Amino acid sequence: MTATTKAPPSAPVPAAAAAQANSGNAKAISWEIAKFIGSLIISFFLILVIWWLFLLAFPDIGPIIGKTPIDVFHYLFTEPASATNRSEILDNLWITLKDAGIGFVCGMGAAIIAAALFVMFRPVAQTFMPIAMLLRSVPLVAMTPLITLVVGRGVAVVAVMGGIVVFFPALVMIMTGLANAPKQINDVIVAYGGTRMTSMRMASLPSAVPALFAAAKVSVPGAMIGATVAEWLGTNTGLGATLQQALPAAAYNELWASVLVITVASIVLYAFVGVAEKLVLAQMGTKPT
Repeated sequence: MTATTKAPPSAPVPAAAAAQANSGNAKAISWEIAKFIGSLIISFFLILVIWWLFLLAFPDIGPIIGKTPIDVFHYLFTEPASATNRSEILDNLWITLKDAGIGFVCGMGAAIIAAALFVMFRPVAQTFMPIAMLLRSVPLVAMTPLITLVVGRGVAVVAVMGGIVVFFPALVMIMTGLANAPKQINDVIVAYGGTRMTSMRMASLPSAVPALFAAAKVSVPGAMIGATVAEWLGTNTGLGATLQQALPAAAYNELWASVLVITVASIVLYAFVGVAEKLVLAQMGTKPT
């Protein structure tokens, strides 16, 4: 009777192993995204609680001026005129979102270009960075009359004011990301005859992607603030104009509802950028800053 020998277990099929790895990565990314969105939802409810506690801590504000989250809910959803109220606020929100998008694109684009120039040419950074920080210290409200005088009250004032709010924090964060590119990669590029632009394109920019997303997350709420200020003081449109007009008209329900809608829109935009960050960085195999 001959003994039979067992064949050694076959190695896992590479395709199956890759599918398992991809499935595990997808679950990990989904879990990270779920935690991120969950933390934002908790933060939103904390904002509502703080809002309520603030009104309780200062009863002198009174129910006529100080509206609670429930009052705003009734204004937007249960009152007889709630459909009209929602329509007006959503129409103004769309204007504010477009203005915020203009400011965000202008500010981020200028910050990326300026950061690249400052990293590639140190004398330029030493010359203009103090000027940029000096301008950053001037309140935006104080510069608004001069800005509107120079560029008018149209889209240009939205681009300038929104861009100013976005530009300065994004500039610092993007410069840090570009400057932290691996020196060994830069040395190899230079050794093969690469220029500063080649080093920036092939080494600095890819390594700065986490910093770019971090700057974008910070800049999205800033763009909403810049758009609101530009509308309040410049264009007289959108939710910024609604806030301005609601105060003298004693339309406090509309005022508080507009503030809540701006807050929710900022959180949603922040969440959108955060989810995009996690997906892109997971594909690149890097971690957020």
